[in-house]
Amino acid sequence: MITVRRADSLGLVQSDRLALRCHFAFATYRDPAYQHEGRLRALNLGALSPFGTYSLGPEAEVDILTWVQAGSLTAQVDDFAPESLQAEGLHLISTGSGCQMLTWQAGAEGASFLQFWFLPDTEAGTPRQESRAGFSQTEDGGFRILASGFPEDDPEETETVTDGAPVALSAGARLLHAAIPAGEGAAYRTSPARDLYLVVVSGVVRVQETVLKAGDAVAAQGVTTLTVMAREQAVVLLTDVAAV
Repeated sequence: MITVRRADSLGLVQSDRLALRCHFAFATYRDPAYQHEGRLRALNLGALSPFGTYSLGPEAEVDILTWVQAGSLTAQVDDFAPESLQAEGLHLISTGSGCQMLTWQAGAEGASFLQFWFLPDTEAGTPRQESRAGFSQTEDGGFRILASGFPEDDPEETETVTDGAPVALSAGARLLHAAIPAGEGAAYRTSPARDLYLVVVSGVVRVQETVLKAGDAVAAQGVTTLTVMAREQAVVLLTDVAAV
């Protein structure tokens, strides 16, 4: 089953320096039709003005992944060292037993970002954070795993990440990225017990007979292969989570 979510139907949470377009219920946005997608609890498209901040807390038992679309962000969580992120950088805070304060601050040019909240499959443990640079040199037009809770997705763990290995989720989930040239496609295969949620970051794509533009999304349930065709050069992000 394929369900389309258009950009103009998203919820809005806004302050002086922050705007969040919410795919699912979040903060002051409430919609009984859009609570979550399987174990994907939240997906927010954020925009921060220059030096603006976005703060949360306390939060526990959730993996929060922040992917920078443009500009720069600095993530600061409790007593962890600050993490600076540039475009296509990825930050994970696995909140475990609890984090009191989580803050993301934009740089001088502001920032746009996508933030994913995954419900973990393991018992709450010690909070941890991890980050990655963009690794654009590994792009080949297909789906690339940015984050995963499956050990087989990162067969070789090293102290220094040089190969674009995914960050390690506590959730049995994946976040994938594809930069698809115009006229080409990318396909992802999974099991029918999984829920897929694809969001278009930029460009125009087609999924089955549906055309999607930037900010649009599609949920796929009971689908074993999802094929995305780019009508113009496009960037998409895809989550693969356990169905609830």
